Amino acid sequence: MPGERSGRKVDGHHEKFMKEALRLARRGLGRTSPNPAVGAVVVRDGKVIASGYHKYAGGDHAEVEALSKLGGKARRSDTMYVTLEPCHHHGKTPPCTEAILKSGLGKVVVGARDPNPAVKGGGSEFLAAKGVEVVTGILEEECRRLNESFFKFVTSGTPFVSAKCALTLDGWIATSTGHSRWITNEKSRRFVHRLRDGVDAVMVGVGTVIADDPMLTVRLGNRNAQDPVRVILDTNLRISPDAKVLNIDSPSSTLIVVGEGVPENHLRAIQKDNVSTLICPKRGGRIDLNTLMGLLGQRSISSVLLEGGATLMGAMLREKLLDKFYIFKGARILGGDDGIPMARGRGAESMDQSIRIKDVSVRRFGDDVLIVGYPEYFNPTRRRPRL
Repeated sequence: MPGERSGRKVDGHHEKFMKEALRLARRGLGRTSPNPAVGAVVVRDGKVIASGYHKYAGGDHAEVEALSKLGGKARRSDTMYVTLEPCHHHGKTPPCTEAILKSGLGKVVVGARDPNPAVKGGGSEFLAAKGVEVVTGILEEECRRLNESFFKFVTSGTPFVSAKCALTLDGWIATSTGHSRWITNEKSRRFVHRLRDGVDAVMVGVGTVIADDPMLTVRLGNRNAQDPVRVILDTNLRISPDAKVLNIDSPSSTLIVVGEGVPENHLRAIQKDNVSTLICPKRGGRIDLNTLMGLLGQRSISSVLLEGGATLMGAMLREKLLDKFYIFKGARILGGDDGIPMARGRGAESMDQSIRIKDVSVRRFGDDVLIVGYPEYFNPTRRRPRL
């Protein structure tokens, strides 16, 4: 389009300032849902003169916050770097494109385009048509990954689901008796609390609640930490009224997902100020997981951390509903064949039908190893490679 160009061949100094915008944007992760986390910096003569990031849903966007530090005025020679395309629609706040034009800014460098089908490209096109130079595609993949939950949610209406599990070196999540505390060390467990702090909801099956009685809260010793919504899948309402998730002091809520047919008086018996129930259709005698994802999306839950157990993990895998994995390997070996696996149920019959993990990164927490990656599900229509 006129006035816009791709940044793929632009000098590397663009990346330097986009990395600064990304650093700022990460401060908003877990606080802006269902909006994206966005960072912006204004550069003059090769130096950052103003910066901002989106702090919470309904608050000033990153572009507006950065420009406000300049009194809303910039020079034509100034450049703004922003991780996501400036919005050009009215929501809880006015369009950022209007603030940019009003400031007199002459150039905007964009990391990733806004994926929202209703507004995609609108901000860049509008600014370019008004004479602002627009460069796109700077560190695009990093900017997309930063808001991977937002990208999926805004295009599908369903949450981005990450799965977390801790395995022994020989592949078990618990002993034959169900004992699992602790496979990983304290450093790994603290990282899990950081993961919880960055999502809208944490989800487990009722079997995990019965076995471990977890609180599913964020314990970081930080007053800014934020508990996610606790989603418990309990088809036949087996949860104990004494379960911790029903009796904790937390600003967030607990949502018990039950199947159709649970008696109304049983539902009322567990409902409290911060405990509610959601009736979901069943399939094969269990919660219909595909339907549930849509229902969670309707509640503006854009990101979910699945923490178990093995039955729910297996069901989510077979339905291809997991978008990302955090797999911890603790430095322990059970030394038998009777432990509890990561996922129950029928798996692949051959290696070419298995789930490949791509874009893998590895990190150590003391003796523990964390593997992070994205699933590539088996597609039976894809041709097998020749050997």
